[in-house]
Amino acid sequence: MDVMVKKPSDEELRAMGVESWPVWEKEPSEFPWTYDEKETCYILEGRAVVSYDGKKVEFGKGDLVVFPKGLSCVWKIIEPIKKHYNFG
Repeated sequence: MDVMVKKPSDEELRAMGVESWPVWEKEPSEFPWTYDEKETCYILEGRAVVSYDGKKVEFGKGDLVVFPKGLSCVWKIIEPIKKHYNFG
C-alpha cells in the first residue's frame, strides 16, 4: 500500500477533470490522517511530506498524488498547501 506521486501532463489533468474538483487548503502543520477511500489530489501550491510504514513521500506544486484506501499516515505540511482533491 504505497502513495503514488507523479507529474501529470496537461492532457491527463484535463481528461481527469481536475479543475472541477473541490479545493482544500491548510497552513504548515502536522497531523495524523487515515484514508477511508482512495484520494487523488493535484497540488496547486505548497509542499508536504507524508510518513507511513517507515516511509516518507514528499510532494509539492505540480504533483498528482494518489493515497490508497485504508492508508494511515502523518501529514507534515512544510509550505502552505492548496490542492484539488477527489475521492473514490
